[in-house]
Amino acid sequence: MHITDVEVICLRVPAADQECEWGEDAVIVRVHTDTGLIGVGEADSSPAVIKACIETPQSNLYCHGLRSLLIGENPLEIERLWNKMYWASNYVGRRGAGIHAISAIDIALWDIAGQFYQVPLHTLLGGRYRNRIKAYGTFIPDADPEANGAIAAGLVAQGFTSIKFGGGVFGDDPDTDVRIVKAVREAVGEHIEVQIDLASKWRTSGHAAWMAERLAPFNLNWIEEPVLADDLAGYQRLAGKLKAKLAGGESLTTRYEFKHFLEHSGVDIVQPDITRCGGITEMRKIYDLAQLYGVQLVPHGFSTGILLAASVHFLAASEHGTLMEYSQSQSPLFTELVANLLPFEQGHVPVPNSPGLGVELNEDILDRYRVS
Repeated sequence: MHITDVEVICLRVPAADQECEWGEDAVIVRVHTDTGLIGVGEADSSPAVIKACIETPQSNLYCHGLRSLLIGENPLEIERLWNKMYWASNYVGRRGAGIHAISAIDIALWDIAGQFYQVPLHTLLGGRYRNRIKAYGTFIPDADPEANGAIAAGLVAQGFTSIKFGGGVFGDDPDTDVRIVKAVREAVGEHIEVQIDLASKWRTSGHAAWMAERLAPFNLNWIEEPVLADDLAGYQRLAGKLKAKLAGGESLTTRYEFKHFLEHSGVDIVQPDITRCGGITEMRKIYDLAQLYGVQLVPHGFSTGILLAASVHFLAASEHGTLMEYSQSQSPLFTELVANLLPFEQGHVPVPNSPGLGVELNEDILDRYRVS
């Protein structure tokens, strides 16, 4: 069996000249083989940039497009192909978008392997520890602070015992932040876990510490990405001050960045995204690092059902993989792109048993939102 093509599909719901919110665009990769097996992956990143990383022609020995490196290769040799892609895209791909592109391809290769051996991906990863994964629901807050109480109450009514919100207006104004958190806590009561995601909008550790103190009465479970992941000194200062747990890492890639982050940040929770950090192959190494440093790994996951499925398989095969994110995006790229989207049921997401990722794409959605 060998790879015959790496197909890149860019999707976008709004028009190109309109603002795009998290969950409203996506880049999907399909790796084709001569046997007819097709693996599916994605990168939660800038679709046009990922397409360029994969399709660009070779420039020098360190500037290869990823597609050209894979044609003719055996897709089952996943680790070797990861290393080949990493080395030969050295100048353009050692971090950031280059690794995001490798992530999408890597997930697709694991999908092919599962289909080839006729086992679910979690079996290839060493075996399933659990049949379902506890999930927390994530939503982007409404600009009207008080309206978020009803949104949060709706999630609790669905069966969520843990919720998170971030993005949108959250983090822009201190008083608005307090009003949003207050509305959510009052709506859900004291026994529901509440997390907040700042997407680094609090900027400095001093401001973040001040805001965390203002929000302390609302008993937050964790505070996520209060400052950029580059600000390790800021993370260290916060780690010793916060009542809530400190979380971050969704923007990081590869074991190298995560090792440095774990050594110097003082976080309680690390949050690699399997479609950005280097795919399943690299996620396994990052998980092992998290265990060595005594830090909980809770993957970031706010994109399509492909990311959702990859995260579920990975956590099912991880001894301490007990919590995951479940997007509340109403974008059709989350709700409809994967025809057999893994459901949220009674506080958990079931672990599938179909070969590979077990993902079936909705071709109508691909056609409707494909960017030429």
